[in-house]
Amino acid sequence: MILETVDSIIFDLDGTMWDSLDAIVEIWNEAIKDFNDIDAIITKEKLKSVVGVPVIDLVKILLPDLQEERAIEFMNYCCKKENEYLPLHGGILFQGLEETLKKLSQKYKLFIVSNCHHGYIEAFFHAHNMKKYFIDFEHPGRTGLTKGENIKLIINRNNLKNPMYVGDTQGDRNAARLAGIPFVYASYGFGSVEDYDYKIDRFPELVDMYFRQ
Repeated sequence: MILETVDSIIFDLDGTMWDSLDAIVEIWNEAIKDFNDIDAIITKEKLKSVVGVPVIDLVKILLPDLQEERAIEFMNYCCKKENEYLPLHGGILFQGLEETLKKLSQKYKLFIVSNCHHGYIEAFFHAHNMKKYFIDFEHPGRTGLTKGENIKLIINRNNLKNPMYVGDTQGDRNAARLAGIPFVYASYGFGSVEDYDYKIDRFPELVDMYFRQ
């Protein structure tokens, strides 16, 4: 795969383009107060350790004593609270994000595929005025599919020929492999990945990577 042949870039969201963990930790801990059968405290470290897995699996890992039905109820409640808060307050954007997206969008088609609930990517768009840089996005909250399957869905739906996926976790790497496309490891993010095609230590390095001729 030669970098100059790339026609599109598909991005993960959490740990790759923004950090919303502080807000989510606060939202989840407030939500726990409304569930008298849950006795737990969610920390940023705990949440960070499971970023990238589907939301329902995340709940089951952090709150293993919850029965399936109750876990789904708690997940839906937290997602509702996130969808109320995040579009207004947003998260922490990684340094140089918008400037880099603006430059990349002049040459490449940009997309997002994240393991999140319905409304989460939309909250990122709304809070930070980012929708203008992206052609399409997908998530399991809308499709019920895995991240790898959603990447393939984006590829097929938009007739992409040579896309790459940018993410920060082993799950991202596995999803890219399932979709059969190269993986760029964002090493500044939340996860640790050993096997990757390319690595960036800061988001703006994508400009150097993709515009190198």
